[in-house]
Amino acid sequence: MAICEGFADFKVLRLPYKQGEDKRSLSMYMFLPNAPDGLPALLEKISSKPGFLDQHTPLEKVSVRNFLIPKFKISFGIEASRVLKGLGLTLPFVGGLTEMVGENHPLAVAKVFHKSFIEVNEEGTEAAAVTVTTMMFGASMMMVKEEEIDFAADHPLVPCER
Repeated sequence: MAICEGFADFKVLRLPYKQGEDKRSLSMYMFLPNAPDGLPALLEKISSKPGFLDQHTPLEKVSVRNFLIPKFKISFGIEASRVLKGLGLTLPFVGGLTEMVGENHPLAVAKVFHKSFIEVNEEGTEAAAVTVTTMMFGASMMMVKEEEIDFAADHPLVPCER
């Protein structure tokens, strides 16, 4: 049973997933503009009005007569090290894991890769995600500053006196 609600410019359909052993209530929400060219305006509302999605979630169960959606598959991958460092997670990248293997063997995270996908078709939804880290081990660890500098050799070179 779907849960649906119509608004002035769009409809929202909530498809609850069956609960297995995991007792969390999970759903897929589909926002459908009424106008064939209404997607840009709907996206603008979603991105510019804080709380828009929370204020437009359907609450009533209704029978859906015709339920037609295109099949789709979306995947996303990112090398997430810079994002994690930007969020303040720096310790694992600068040798913060050394205690796990002993002081004589420095250990740090080199890179973090994340990949996810979701596929929706007539049979239902399939989704998966994986995160992989690569490690630096031993004396090859080196601190890398995030700041950038310019090095422009655009003037005459003068030999150094010794």
